[in-house]
Amino acid sequence: MSDWNTIRFCQFGAGRIGHIHAETVFRHPEAELAGIVDVVPDAAEALALRFGTRALRAEDVLEDPSIDAVIIASATHTHADLTERAARAGKAVFCEKPIDLDMARVDACLTVVAEQGATLFVGFNRRFDPSFAALKERVANGDIGRVEIVSITSRDPGLPPVQYLETSGGLFRDMMIHDLDMARWLLGEEPVEVFAFAQALVDPVVDQAGDVDTAAAVLKTASGRLAQINNSRRAAYGYDQRVEVFGSLGSARAENRTATSVEISTEQATRRDNPLPFFLERYQDTYRLELDRFIDVLRGRSSTYPNGQDGRMALRLADALLESHQTGAPVVV
Repeated sequence: MSDWNTIRFCQFGAGRIGHIHAETVFRHPEAELAGIVDVVPDAAEALALRFGTRALRAEDVLEDPSIDAVIIASATHTHADLTERAARAGKAVFCEKPIDLDMARVDACLTVVAEQGATLFVGFNRRFDPSFAALKERVANGDIGRVEIVSITSRDPGLPPVQYLETSGGLFRDMMIHDLDMARWLLGEEPVEVFAFAQALVDPVVDQAGDVDTAAAVLKTASGRLAQINNSRRAAYGYDQRVEVFGSLGSARAENRTATSVEISTEQATRRDNPLPFFLERYQDTYRLELDRFIDVLRGRSSTYPNGQDGRMALRLADALLESHQTGAPVVV
């Protein structure tokens, strides 16, 4: 793949995240958006028209030897099946998280990927946030000594629709899974035991949907390193995304991004802008940067990326935390 002039992508999914990925591919100088597939033909046609490409059927994509890679941004329940089919067709795969909501299904999918020798890149885009990446680099360089505690705050500005909650897999698998990947990445060790408290504090409708909207989790590694994660589906002031790594020599922090860096100080108070409103604004750069990395991997310029095992481990931790919430006891991973 390293001597291609242009990598030809097709995308499954024409929803909100699909729009982001399609535009990112369209604007990349080393990529071509060769088609869009969606179960809603009108949605596929509209997105294809926007970026000057075609609406296609899945069969068209998988049987076309000129398609080099696929982006799977469709509904979660389709991810594993499409990943397997694309791997068998010789395509490189970029798959949005999670690979599936069921661990056995994930394992079966990863077996196919391994048998086919396929590349599977999982869309944990937060690793590519410039601030988080710089934090990771400085921690890895030993700037704060031995890592002891990773603290992650991740709070959405408001509840998603109830229909989404009912099919999302729940807060741990849908929302916290990003933070679990970040915790693993920053700890530098796999957690071996977890504990969680969780409640529906934002709206009773969440409890009626069988989910929670507020959670606190603790993860422990074999050497005793700790990670603590707090999630909420409601932050009245914006999209709250902060990370701190505390070590033997100090701490490293990545703070919220705001629309401007202006700070107003008066006799009464010091004020600055609230955090950016949601993930589309906060993590806009990450979608371009993760595509850069995916293309670097395909061209042989990099071998470091969030892969299928990263997707599997994040789901394993999410499942363990859900079990801890339900049982009220720590769970060994």
